[in-house]
Amino acid sequence: MHYLLSLVTFWFLSPFAGDPPKKSTTAPPDSSRFTHMTLADGFDEPMQLAVLPDNSVLVAERKGAVRMYDSAEKRLKTIAHFNVYSGIEDGLLGVAADPQFAQNHWVYFYYGLAGNRNVSQLVRMELRGTELIASSKKILLEIPTQRTYCCHSAGYITFGADGLLYLSVGDNTNAEEIEGHNPTDERPGRSLADGQGTSANSNDYRGKILRIRPLPDGTYAIPEGNLFPKDGSKGKPEIYVMGCRNPFRVSVDPKNGYVYWGDVGPDTQVPAEEGTMSYDEINQARKPGFFGYPYFLGANEAFPKYDFATKKEGPKQDPAHPVNLSPNNTGVRELPPAQPAFIWYGKGPSKRWPLVGKGGASAMAGPVYYSDRFKNAAYRLPEYYNGKLFIYEWIRHWMMVVTLDEEGNYVSMEPFLPQLKVVAPIDMQFASDGAIYLLAYGTNWFARNTDAGLIRVEYTEGNRNPIADIRVDKRYGGLPMTVQLSAAQSKDYDGDSLSYEWKIGSIRKKGMSVKHTFTQPGAHPISLTVSDPHGGKSTSSIQVKAGNTPPQVAIRTAANRTFYQDGGKLDYEVIIRDAEDKKIDPTRTQVSFHYLPFGKDMASVLSAGESAAHAGGQKRFLSLDCKSCHAVNAKSIGPNLTEIARRYHEKGAREPLIDKIIQGGSGNWGSYPMPPHPTLPRQEAGEIVDYILALAEKPVSLPLKGSVALDRHQGKEGAYLLQATYKDGGARGIEALTSSERIILRDPQFEMEDYAEGNVGVTIATKNTGFVSYIRGLTDGRYVRFNGFDLTGIRSITFRVLEQGAGGTIEIRTGSKTGPVIGTAIVAAGHADTWKEHSATLTPTTGTHDLYFLFRNPDHVNQQLFYVDWGRVGK
Repeated sequence: MHYLLSLVTFWFLSPFAGDPPKKSTTAPPDSSRFTHMTLADGFDEPMQLAVLPDNSVLVAERKGAVRMYDSAEKRLKTIAHFNVYSGIEDGLLGVAADPQFAQNHWVYFYYGLAGNRNVSQLVRMELRGTELIASSKKILLEIPTQRTYCCHSAGYITFGADGLLYLSVGDNTNAEEIEGHNPTDERPGRSLADGQGTSANSNDYRGKILRIRPLPDGTYAIPEGNLFPKDGSKGKPEIYVMGCRNPFRVSVDPKNGYVYWGDVGPDTQVPAEEGTMSYDEINQARKPGFFGYPYFLGANEAFPKYDFATKKEGPKQDPAHPVNLSPNNTGVRELPPAQPAFIWYGKGPSKRWPLVGKGGASAMAGPVYYSDRFKNAAYRLPEYYNGKLFIYEWIRHWMMVVTLDEEGNYVSMEPFLPQLKVVAPIDMQFASDGAIYLLAYGTNWFARNTDAGLIRVEYTEGNRNPIADIRVDKRYGGLPMTVQLSAAQSKDYDGDSLSYEWKIGSIRKKGMSVKHTFTQPGAHPISLTVSDPHGGKSTSSIQVKAGNTPPQVAIRTAANRTFYQDGGKLDYEVIIRDAEDKKIDPTRTQVSFHYLPFGKDMASVLSAGESAAHAGGQKRFLSLDCKSCHAVNAKSIGPNLTEIARRYHEKGAREPLIDKIIQGGSGNWGSYPMPPHPTLPRQEAGEIVDYILALAEKPVSLPLKGSVALDRHQGKEGAYLLQATYKDGGARGIEALTSSERIILRDPQFEMEDYAEGNVGVTIATKNTGFVSYIRGLTDGRYVRFNGFDLTGIRSITFRVLEQGAGGTIEIRTGSKTGPVIGTAIVAAGHADTWKEHSATLTPTTGTHDLYFLFRNPDHVNQQLFYVDWGRVGK
């Protein structure tokens, strides 16, 4: 699904006026002057936002819900639900407030109409407070569609500064069966796979950007200057731009009327200047025109004429004189000259625009910012951004600002707030107070995402706004549920003293830290407003759910919980308790034991879960753009990984799947093409395939009590993972919750440079004998700290030492540098060129401790004592 970032309705802007922007010569502003806050989260496929005059925000969700963030109450409400057709990529796609909303209260929506009529409608309704008046509905425009094949619906609504409404409509063409070419299948019965009948058809609304002037009676007028005559003699008079594939996000320059949009490109195998003709585009229309698709992409690079019957390529079209001879064309044959893209890039690295990255893509175009239109705005951006275009990427998760010259030509681009890390930004809009509203779609397509949210970004000169940060001790709990809320992580870059106000439902409390007890089940909103003495404020919101207590899972063992030893065993007993479940259900209990060939990367071990046997493949999968289209179990644009595993869990499927990941392709699951990964090594692609195929294997659970042998390790840096998981049955309307406990046993040898804290140096080098790393700068009083060593059964620690220096001791202390000494290794002075092992016998100690290795020789202060390579615990 081609969901892209965008910038929305500038209802507060006046008509075209003002001088052209002056080229900025100032340095980029200090990023600490941007404050971001999450106003609401947990949306179900948010598509577009509309900011109202009081800074309340409407959000359209694809499945039909209309949500409102109430700026006064600081909470999210569902105010309406349209009965929509939400198959393929259709649904409630667009929402925009009228430029005169403060006077007329009009809001516009674009959605696929539910039922048997294959149409989408642009409608206007009156919004009073939080009520959409059903009787006020006016249908402005109805667009016929096809619902047999995916894809491309677009559906974005925005206004120009002159009050004209722009609506983007996707090409609504079969994007699957294109055989590596563009969709121009002219064979009988294949009209739904021919973009010449939509994008290049002047008598069809699809693949276009439409421009109309809404009228008070709920109809519209055709403005002067559209692409075709008002009488419809050459095409639909509403058309402003044609030749689009999926113009998902549109914005209009408020001063010169230039129209910008991002167009999502196809996945073809046709050679091009940069890889293949699979470009995503940022387009600029200075006047009405034809922008090439399905004949041209990028800088008017042309597709060869492909005959789907004979499978042969023919001549390319001339961009100066394109002609639509398709039998599916009901409009003019001779099209306007094709206009090149403004910015374009493919799936691989871009030579022209290297900052855009590589991989899957969904290009979005936002507004051009003018500082003089926000003269009295509290959060106006600095002069540095004057006259610059904002663009963003739904899949690659970046935002950029593009510098333009006085004629609107491209000059350069640079990242915008890369530290913000918005997950799949799908819409962006400036409010009248200068703040930026961002809508994050979240991780998985076609799904309700916990990381889908409404974000407000403020910029301030002088006094900087504080940053509100909510920490809560628990998000779920049984009744009564007492939560401890803390604002201690909130900060102010000016060092001001802060005040804190909490809103918990209808209850208000003050203080950096507060407690609250919920006695009713359900999802409860909590907001925090942090203020400084100079009027600076910041708000953040979360949600907690009362009614279901997370289960408690514990693993008991008499063995060491940190290290394995040769020939060892791990005895265990799993204890599970759940406040709401009367009986622990064994079918929802899983106990697993795995050996992983890596162990140094603890983050990978912890994230492995039931996929631990293939955690390397899981890690590689998560590092690529694959996760944008495929979830493990949830629905997304591509099949979920469990479905893939079930279909291909058979002998002989592994190698073809590796080829698919590397080469890309389409047609096996649906219409959205899978992008290639030509630079991915085949071994790493194989690890990903192994991880996916393993998901079809039914997990075998170990008993709740037993013993496992530690006999699978070979070499170093491996790890054993014993994990116990329980999923409860849910309670009081709150979903089922899962809890886990794990024991990770690592190699008894640890590299000294992997310390958690210390004040020594590290040498890392490659010599004839291989890779060498060790710590240096060991003078009297220097130390390193390692966290969380279980000393149960540990009787000694051996160090690999190079005796070059004054010599001394390695004191092993627990808890701190001045904590109890539980062992000492003695190192002689010398000038040796070979490494030796020195051991320290430990005082019998049980439990988990932070260990401090303190290097001492008070008789030779400031002299190098020796070098240490590694340590190894022993029984």
